[in-house]
Amino acid sequence: MGGAVSAGEDNDELIDNLKEAQYIRTDLVEQAFRAIDRADYYLEEFRDSAYKDLAWRHGNIHLSAPCIYSEVMEALDLQPGLSFLNLGSGTGYLSTMVGLILGPFGVNHGVELHSDVIEYAYQKLEFFTLTSHSFDRFELCVPSFVVGNCLEIAPESRQYDRVYCGAGVQKEHEDYMKNLLKVGGILVLPLEEKLTKITRTGYNSWDTKKIIAVSFAPLVLPKNNQNGKPRAVPLPPMCEVRSLQDLSRITIRHILKKGLSGMWPPPRHAGSRAGSRHKRRREHRDSTSLLTNRYVFMTRLIPGPMDDNNNQSGSDDEDNEEDEEDECRGVCERVQEDEEAAEEEEEEEEEEGGRREGSILLMETQVNPLREKILSLPLPEPLKMYLLHYREK
Repeated sequence: MGGAVSAGEDNDELIDNLKEAQYIRTDLVEQAFRAIDRADYYLEEFRDSAYKDLAWRHGNIHLSAPCIYSEVMEALDLQPGLSFLNLGSGTGYLSTMVGLILGPFGVNHGVELHSDVIEYAYQKLEFFTLTSHSFDRFELCVPSFVVGNCLEIAPESRQYDRVYCGAGVQKEHEDYMKNLLKVGGILVLPLEEKLTKITRTGYNSWDTKKIIAVSFAPLVLPKNNQNGKPRAVPLPPMCEVRSLQDLSRITIRHILKKGLSGMWPPPRHAGSRAGSRHKRRREHRDSTSLLTNRYVFMTRLIPGPMDDNNNQSGSDDEDNEEDEEDECRGVCERVQEDEEAAEEEEEEEEEEGGRREGSILLMETQVNPLREKILSLPLPEPLKMYLLHYREK
């Protein structure tokens, strides 16, 4: 599933394409997508495919197409402080984006069938928290993942404000999914090959909206234990009691970030650069074609040589026409060669410019205003490191 938008050269250009195609429609969703590089959730040998609008699978590891995640994020209508349950949480890519919107006082839980995928998800989460400036720019609701089959959650155990299921759901499991929602909550799931948004409007009332046609692998049905009973999935605690230390860190970082709101480097939009490149090439091709056509047209207007009787010579006409065609072909070939040479030169200049721009961007993004501010505070070093979540860089 996917292929709805053009591939990007990087994460920003992919998001530009998703915005242009109206898959990303709100600022909150755009910020979350730009904050996390999709390629970071791929295995290293497959990173070249990360910015295509295609699903990716390797063993048990799976990522849906960017256009699908965009529709899911928009349909969930996320807000700070809500509780979220991700059924089939996979790599944690979606859960981490959701956590950037929920903030430090939300709830962010995931259930995943495969233990090796949960290990992979925690590795990617650690990489994000230790290396990404977005961790300091946003206030993350850190995801918690548990191993289990999402059809083995006791419906009466707890309910969430937002629920997403990342596997195909058949009609017989629809009511089970609905019961995981609080009143006023939103459930997004692939139901009978349609991405569907279900809003719980009352205790026994629902509003259902079909979004787009999708193709998902079906839910894996649970297996019974040796005693014949299904296993119960132990969900993480809904309300974790925070220590005073932790609450103080959240509050201090929040106050500091409010004072630094205008100092973060703006997100880069790569699409405009690509668009201008294509436009320049198109204008160059149009101008050379016009030049060639103009030459052919003008040569047709020049009369052939006249004989002594003021009549055109037939044989001279034929010779002149052949010479004229040869000359025209020569001009066309030279124009074509000039055009190809100009395009090659332009591509080399753009590559060099891209390298310069990349190095400038790298220097810009190395600046983390929150980190610099914390390090400049007149505080003991251990306290500074605590405020930085012990992130070394």
